[in-house]
Amino acid sequence: MYHSIADATDDPYQVTVSPVRFARQLHWLNDRGLRGVSVRELLAATAAGRAKGLVALTFDDGYADFLDSALPLLRRHAFTATVYVLPGRIGGENAWDGNGPRKPLLSEDGILRAAEAGMEIGSHGLRHVSLPSVDDLTLAEETRRSRELLGEITGTPVDGFCYPYGDVDARVIQAVKDAGYRYGCAIAPGPLTCAHALPRIHVGEQDSSWRLTAKRALHPLRRRWPAGAEV
Repeated sequence: MYHSIADATDDPYQVTVSPVRFARQLHWLNDRGLRGVSVRELLAATAAGRAKGLVALTFDDGYADFLDSALPLLRRHAFTATVYVLPGRIGGENAWDGNGPRKPLLSEDGILRAAEAGMEIGSHGLRHVSLPSVDDLTLAEETRRSRELLGEITGTPVDGFCYPYGDVDARVIQAVKDAGYRYGCAIAPGPLTCAHALPRIHVGEQDSSWRLTAKRALHPLRRRWPAGAEV
């Protein structure tokens, strides 16, 4: 689970990984015979029994720096990824991070460029709000309406949803299913883990080679996922 790839001196929410560190992390994967793919590709490979060696790479919030900082490095390794964007904030900024630095978000053209480069585009809701606390109408807008808007932009069905802040409960999972998504990504959903509440591992600036090795070793113990898959 990544967010922003950029050089930063102020990162109170630990959502930023420098391009240098990100490049090293991708090399770490490549050196171990692992290939970064989108969640959609990993799920398809898992269903076909071909998931060994695949690792899903995800980027939450749809930061504009994905195009200039992350995409060239992903292409260098022939990796793909899933980018979760906010159609209610296209071309805006991360206003939900009250105490953090402002970061621009992908424009409609940027979303199309990422899709054309082979990245999966998924929904992160409309405006980045914690979904368990919202009313039914807002929940429908954040799930169903966001999928409709992204489908209009990309011209293709949107399969994946990513829960803002990782906040999820049974009601929210059902709304994501009802909206037509084939899967949903959380962080650590515990007993709620299913195809619509997949666990992920946060990767940050401090994750050197030994830390990634430890996280990979601990992953099966801490967060269950479909057999043979890593995310």
